[in-house]
Amino acid sequence: MARPLLGHLERLKPDMESLAEGVLGGNRLALARLLTQVENDTPTGRAALNDLFPFTGHAHLIGVTGAPGTGKSSLVNQLARHFRQPQGEQAPVRVGILAVDPSSPFTGGAILGDRVRMRDLSGDPGVFIRSMASRGSLGGLASATASLVLALDAAGFETILIETVGAGQAEVDIARLAHTTLVVEAPGLGDDIQAIKAGILEIADILVINKADRPGVENTERALRGMLQLAMPGPRVFIHHGLADSSGNTRERMEPGTAEAVAGGPVWHPPVLRTVATEASGIVELAQEISRHKKYLKESGDWERRERARLQTDLQLLLQSALLNRWQARLPESKYQEVVNRLSQREMSPWQAVQLLIEGEDR
Repeated sequence: MARPLLGHLERLKPDMESLAEGVLGGNRLALARLLTQVENDTPTGRAALNDLFPFTGHAHLIGVTGAPGTGKSSLVNQLARHFRQPQGEQAPVRVGILAVDPSSPFTGGAILGDRVRMRDLSGDPGVFIRSMASRGSLGGLASATASLVLALDAAGFETILIETVGAGQAEVDIARLAHTTLVVEAPGLGDDIQAIKAGILEIADILVINKADRPGVENTERALRGMLQLAMPGPRVFIHHGLADSSGNTRERMEPGTAEAVAGGPVWHPPVLRTVATEASGIVELAQEISRHKKYLKESGDWERRERARLQTDLQLLLQSALLNRWQARLPESKYQEVVNRLSQREMSPWQAVQLLIEGEDR
């Protein structure tokens, strides 16, 4: 009996050389295996991504970030459930979910437990959930997150939800990857100053106050709206999406959630919404704002600009990694250790060490 079962499993196992074909054909097993190959940065995974890249660029990437305990996983679960419901004459969209969990700095392991809060989505063929470890990467994402997003995009998922680690004030990498970034806050997690620190608030396309049934929600909303009002006047400058537009257009004080038409084009003002994810309260309104932001991106041309900026960032990171690997392969280990010894003995500075290693000149 063992041989027929083994043969059946071998037939189900996709050939590594046809992973791209399996993904394009809707084979979930092929997609799962490809994501593993990509996450491990294997030659097979890179070759499959090369074949799949022409089929990407269609999915709406939605980043969900915020401090731990704000209910990001529950919010992602409810958003995915909403997107999977028919909206009038529009058919349910296919939803991919990437949940990034922190890795232990000591063991390197990760719990990958976000799917515990997404049990409502189990068994839905239109939803694909993938948990991944950050593997020491900072900024809220893993180094392979962008590549996994490409695989899900090529597989035909129209909406991809990306949940970050939950580091709090430095998860700005998601803004370079996602089209729409949700920053999730919750009442009672700190004083009002925490809500207005630079970085985490500035990347928000939509601000969400989750767990809005808790005391103090009014103070949290007041602090967020006040900070948005302070940020609105002045030159139009965007840098958090890899774009620098300082066209000099000024922005009048406007109600968040509106798109203002100025000489340089419309400007999106982040709305502030209240939700209670455990009760699915406010999810419909949040989904509507996400749809409005997508429409704004398309009509303003910001979709194409962000896509170009994201691909440029990915190219730079790949170049840095490839050049570093090539340089390390050519450098004798003895030479490197010699420089490290001289550095540790304070015979040269780190800048001199870098110059010596790159130029190969004894200084």
